[in-house]
Amino acid sequence: MVNYMPVLRAENIKAYYRLLDGDVKAVEDVTFNLEPSEILGIAGESGCGKSTLAVTLSTVILPPLKLISGRLITEDGRNIFELRERTLRREIRGKYLALIPQSAMNALNPTRKIKDLIIDAVKAHYPRMPKEEISKISMKQFAELDLPSRVLESYFFELSGGMKQRSVIAISSLLNPKVLIADEPTAALDVSTQKTVLNLLVSLRKRGIVQSIMFITHDIAVLRQIADRIIVMYAGMIVEIGSMEDVVFRPLHPYTQGLISTVIVPEPDIKEKVLMGIPGAPPNLKNPPLGCRFHPRCKSAILKCEEEFPPLVSKNGRMVRCWNYA
Repeated sequence: MVNYMPVLRAENIKAYYRLLDGDVKAVEDVTFNLEPSEILGIAGESGCGKSTLAVTLSTVILPPLKLISGRLITEDGRNIFELRERTLRREIRGKYLALIPQSAMNALNPTRKIKDLIIDAVKAHYPRMPKEEISKISMKQFAELDLPSRVLESYFFELSGGMKQRSVIAISSLLNPKVLIADEPTAALDVSTQKTVLNLLVSLRKRGIVQSIMFITHDIAVLRQIADRIIVMYAGMIVEIGSMEDVVFRPLHPYTQGLISTVIVPEPDIKEKVLMGIPGAPPNLKNPPLGCRFHPRCKSAILKCEEEFPPLVSKNGRMVRCWNYA
């Protein structure tokens, strides 16, 4: 009997920003699976820890960010966080998992042509690969993603916003990583260009260029167009995990309910609802509230919410972190 393993498993990950005046507890007790051939969405307000989680998972963890604890397990059972830097460079970054950073449209060196940036990236993994072969791989990859070959001869600043984003996606997926982490890939794009980028990401999975995708955004309306499942984060912690449709139409956690109530969607039974906000503001993560981090803003809070940190429990086929379900 073969033991099942997800393509990526995060276990109890904590990542803090170490500052002179105290730690910012940006990611707290994060556990989830990324399944094969899945697009997993991660949503939440600005400052909820989405991008910090993306950087932590990418293993490019630079001060003041520090991994406090946790495991990141590959499908063959290796803990990525325990691997040596040389192994990370040669076997993990860009090959097993790749990151499209939040500031992707400003991520590349504007003084070098895109083909030269690609050569540098590939040489980091395959030092002996001839430049001519790298150029052939690049041209094939860009052609498969409907990007004109002239882009390879361009400087980054010569491209439009949409073309920049598509180029970064093509470069990030050049080595066919099993996991592609896309951090706000549609931010600052118009609706038409957003659709093009979403179609490109779906195409990567369909063509087998990447196996699974983590799509991070604050825009649930965008996420609904692409994600199979969704993780909802609040103040550095996961509060709900479930299928996209379950979470949108039947949210369990009070924060998820509030988040969904702020989204305009086309379904007649939902769009007629009065749009509502969530009272209060997210907590200061240098000194988060005791117990549930959402309880100061929660209309359903009970005394236990103020005293004890709730576990992530199974309920109705999904996971939820709330004492009203635990």
